[in-house]
Amino acid sequence: MDCYAGVCWSYPLNGANLNATNNHRDADLDRLSGLKSLEWLSRSELARLASALALRNFKRREVILNETELASSDVHILLTGIARITCVNARGRRVTVALLPPGPIPEFPSQPISRSEFQCEAYNACRIGVLTRTAFEGIRAKSTQSASEILRQNNLRLWYRLLLRSSSFLNLGLRERIAITLLELCSDFGIEESRGTLLLESFSQNEIASLVGASRPRVTEYLSQLEREELVVRQGRRFVVCVAKLANSMNAHARQQRLPNEHADRSSTS
Repeated sequence: MDCYAGVCWSYPLNGANLNATNNHRDADLDRLSGLKSLEWLSRSELARLASALALRNFKRREVILNETELASSDVHILLTGIARITCVNARGRRVTVALLPPGPIPEFPSQPISRSEFQCEAYNACRIGVLTRTAFEGIRAKSTQSASEILRQNNLRLWYRLLLRSSSFLNLGLRERIAITLLELCSDFGIEESRGTLLLESFSQNEIASLVGASRPRVTEYLSQLEREELVVRQGRRFVVCVAKLANSMNAHARQQRLPNEHADRSSTS
């Protein structure tokens, strides 16, 4: 029997069910092998990881980890599905701040006083594996770089993304925040095709609005503008993003924004 967060589950021991369990483990090993975020592990290390994981399945909208569990030292790995990090905003509404592809679920350090109530939820059907940090370190025991250090880098990558999308820190306009969000989604959930990068999941405009901290009507307005500029193409409920063109457009817009400030700086020093 395996237990985690007060919930216990057992694996049947008859021959047919044992074969089914082994098949699930083999499938989980294949999933782990396909994760870019775990490509630093060898096949044998991945096999040990698959065997060490305590596994659970979650339905859409189920809470996977609460704020305390997100700050714990245990290692949580999303094997299938999409998870999302949500929090309570200043208006008391729960909003999405990050969408997570399969891979290690980042930690969110606990705060002495926190009103955000961060939690990880299942965006769709998810399969999660969990093991202790000590067990995870043991899988990579002979490496010069610790597993914890690599996980820390994964955490920093997500926090940096959150920083980029926060206009209060970097004074980014809504167009830039939407563009950054689309590029993030392409990196995590996209597949390249002839027109650009197709988002495999149909993320709603409400979800994008939540990620960038804006209203849906304003996000709809800017998405329509990106369509007119042929930077984004709609395919039913999905988006095809012209990644290179969108990145170039962002860089050109940033240069235009810098020019008035540069002229003002020259004038003040002359």
